[in-house]
Amino acid sequence: EFATVLQMTLAAKGYATVIANSDEDADLQAKLVGSMIEHGVSALVVSPAYGDGGDAFDQIERAGIPAMQVLRKTDPRTGLFPFSSFDYAAGSARATRHLMNQGAQRIAFVGGLEGRAITEERKSGYLAEVKRAGAEPFSLHGRSSRGFGLDAVDQLPDDVDAAVCFNDLVALGMLSGFARIGRNLGQDFRLVGFDDIEDCAQVWPQLSSVACDIDGFARATADGLLAWMRDGVTPPPEHRAPVDLVARTSSTGRMP
Repeated sequence: EFATVLQMTLAAKGYATVIANSDEDADLQAKLVGSMIEHGVSALVVSPAYGDGGDAFDQIERAGIPAMQVLRKTDPRTGLFPFSSFDYAAGSARATRHLMNQGAQRIAFVGGLEGRAITEERKSGYLAEVKRAGAEPFSLHGRSSRGFGLDAVDQLPDDVDAAVCFNDLVALGMLSGFARIGRNLGQDFRLVGFDDIEDCAQVWPQLSSVACDIDGFARATADGLLAWMRDGVTPPPEHRAPVDLVARTSSTGRMP
């Protein structure tokens, strides 16, 4: 969705967009970046692959073209490669406070690969709120998939009665897992996902989620890139777009 909106916004301003997927391979990412530079692209927007391989950003620096990091930051040189993402920490903090206000006694954080920057960022707000409440945190890390969420249901301690998930796929898997064992979401267990994908409002019970305005974020990214290319106005080194909490039945127990 981000790539589509970015492409359409740039197209409206007269720019053609080339989209490439490195499939989380840093070496392949470096090759793709090199190829694009050779073909004379005007700028790059990179959601970088994790890993030590490749020299994508060094190539970009040598080429001297504008380049932004979005959603993930793997190069610390944000003065050269500005970083823009969502305020994930605020999102998980808000989700955790919401669950506490609904009466949750012990809240888990479920999903995301341990040690990855985006996992730690999404978890940080949860940890801060749990610490503030004097409660004991519990994290269960793994792939950001429905399958992991389904299996996670059987791995939670008995006293955990709520969870903030790394993303909606994990939460949707947990929703299925609780349905399988006959546990009522919104009453016996309270659940909040992250990203607010379309499925959240279409499943039953409807899934509460931290919403990220991808369309607005993509348009703002395009506008910032255009200002950089056309007017020499470099985006700020780091920008965090606000997020919102959409509370639904899985955490409130209330019918829509």
